[in-house]
Amino acid sequence: DGLVVSENMKSSNADVKIPKSELEAEDRGAEEERPRESDSNILDLSSDYPRDKHISIQRHLADLEKLADLREDERKPCPLCPEEKFKACYSHKLHRHLQNLHWKVSVEFEGYRMCICHLSCRPVKPNLVGDQTLSKMGAHYHCIICSATIVRRTDMIGHINRHVNKGESESRFITVGAPKSSYEVVKESATDVQVLPNHSTPQKTDSYFNPKMKLNRQLIFCALAVLAGERKPIECLDAFGATGIMGLQWAKHLRSSVKVTINDCNENSVTMIKENCHLNKMKVKLNIKEEDDGETVGNGENSDTIEVTKMDANVVMHLRSFDFIHLDPFGTAVNYLDSAFRNVRNLGIVSLTSTDISSLYAKAQHVALRHYGCNIVRTEYYKELAARAVIAAVTRAAARCNKGIEVLLAVALEHFVLVVVRVLRGPATADDSAKKVRYLIHCQWCEERVFQKEGNMVEENPYQQLPCDCHGSMPGKTAVLLGPLWSGALFNTGFLRRMLLEAVQYGLDEAQPLLKTLLCEAECTAPKHFLTQSLGDENKQEECGVYIRTPSTFAESYLVHGKRKSEEVLRSAAKRQRAEHSTEHPPFYYNIHRHSIKGMNMPKLNKFLNYLSEAGFRVSRTHFDPMGVRTNAPLAQFKTVLMKYSTPTYVGAQAEGPVHLPGEIQVGEEVPAAAVVKVEEAELAEDDKSAAAVIKVEKAELVEDDKSAVAATVFTESYPTHCAAE
Repeated sequence: DGLVVSENMKSSNADVKIPKSELEAEDRGAEEERPRESDSNILDLSSDYPRDKHISIQRHLADLEKLADLREDERKPCPLCPEEKFKACYSHKLHRHLQNLHWKVSVEFEGYRMCICHLSCRPVKPNLVGDQTLSKMGAHYHCIICSATIVRRTDMIGHINRHVNKGESESRFITVGAPKSSYEVVKESATDVQVLPNHSTPQKTDSYFNPKMKLNRQLIFCALAVLAGERKPIECLDAFGATGIMGLQWAKHLRSSVKVTINDCNENSVTMIKENCHLNKMKVKLNIKEEDDGETVGNGENSDTIEVTKMDANVVMHLRSFDFIHLDPFGTAVNYLDSAFRNVRNLGIVSLTSTDISSLYAKAQHVALRHYGCNIVRTEYYKELAARAVIAAVTRAAARCNKGIEVLLAVALEHFVLVVVRVLRGPATADDSAKKVRYLIHCQWCEERVFQKEGNMVEENPYQQLPCDCHGSMPGKTAVLLGPLWSGALFNTGFLRRMLLEAVQYGLDEAQPLLKTLLCEAECTAPKHFLTQSLGDENKQEECGVYIRTPSTFAESYLVHGKRKSEEVLRSAAKRQRAEHSTEHPPFYYNIHRHSIKGMNMPKLNKFLNYLSEAGFRVSRTHFDPMGVRTNAPLAQFKTVLMKYSTPTYVGAQAEGPVHLPGEIQVGEEVPAAAVVKVEEAELAEDDKSAAAVIKVEKAELVEDDKSAVAATVFTESYPTHCAAE
């Protein structure tokens, strides 16, 4: 294999000549062999690397030249190339060959150079040319740590970096713990965790930690805090712990209200979770397989205990029951939904974070069809489409376990899609939830959309369900069927209000603005001020959730923990649920920029919300799109109001307001006066029938009661012929 040991070199078929001086020195014994190896620096006895490392790994260029035994009067072969690739030559030519071909393209690591090797160390498939079989010698590198052979130099550099990041610095692929100096301590929400330097790349690290998911962790914490206020103590599971940051925050802030279990299937991650528990002065309770070792108690005054398990997430959810389960795998979470809903307790909460945004945001539609069984396309409301696709998959998984769901929260941001649902046990609730999974009819011309009607009967013309008339005015098929998607509400107003109170109580500043936006979106109202100071008067709040309680009514709403609710409570809850369906927020939203009129300045977004509200429609902003408007107005009415309050681009100094159409008199809102508009259209030029019509507008003096205001404006503008005709 090209090793320095002479016997191995003799047995190999590589045509490498060994000088007689080295063979005679080898026969003298081990006592004379050590100084020879030390003098030539072929093997470094002081290092931790193996004595049988490959000859392509050297410290200096002179060491590589000593292998070739350069002499001016003799031809010598290259020790790293076969004779058919590089024939024996004199010393000056061999020196240039070693320097330019092997040494310059080497990979450096801790003082060693891994030179490129052309020997037959790496098996390559033979190429058949006629009746001859030519064995191809591929260039490659030998890893100094694990002795692997890598073809490309860039791949070799990445291979070495992965060894360093994982703490694998000894030979023969012996995995050792990284030194303490290589750990980084990250602090978030008064919780310290140790992470490796490559913690931001999930494919290459065992301790994945993403600082951009801080908002996600705060929202999940608020949901758990609300559940902890309903019943104590609750058993909660972080199925994919990684560094354990989320479970540590639960135990550190909620303390005795929760019993936290952090699970991970990776041994290195489990070790790091235990170290992070000790770092935060938490007790660690080992799982059943490690009972022989007893409990590992951290030094500190905190008596909170965290259970750490090393299992597959599906296994741990099949073995035990939990009140709160959070799923945050790398990518989609659909593979774990059946296990999560099998043993989750009644009225418990399941939250999942999906980071496969390429498929959910319609960039990889075939992946979305494979994972979620959903057909989606890129639309202006693609983020809400992704959230409804995830909820539809959750609904089907819960229904297979005879459980229904109530959606408490659905958030789709740049990096993730978060869904939080409450579990309702029973086949009746499962049927009600399954009925809310429908198909969506989407017009590809105007992007109008509507959920398909309930029922199994095939309609003769499904285009009639769309409010638009694009099918009659446009050629071909104009609509596409998307889904199946969740057609119910995405938010629970009462639960969101209590989450906001918890965020204020624990000082979660990043989650508070988003929760306020979600509250306005759930109620479909304009932005308003929220009173969050009085936490003691919680029982007087108006709750929209079916099973949301206040402290004064908790004993009446719930029975003993772990048992089913009585039939009377279920019937009263169903009545409240039916009454709340009429106040659900409208599905989907419109982007104001997407539907703006060319050549017109649209009004400010907040003013446009007021205009729609004055027109009699429910309206609010949405967190899915900063320029989106959630409203129950059809798209045609949406465009009509937008056109009415848009101003032409040529009137830059004119205040925002309704467009004064020719031939009619508008009454101003601020000034109680009438404006008389005279429009004179010039004749079209006879030479060019497509010439523009020049419109001259003269505004008369504004007549007020006190005769104090006089305004005159004259402006001209060219319009195309067809615009003037309209």
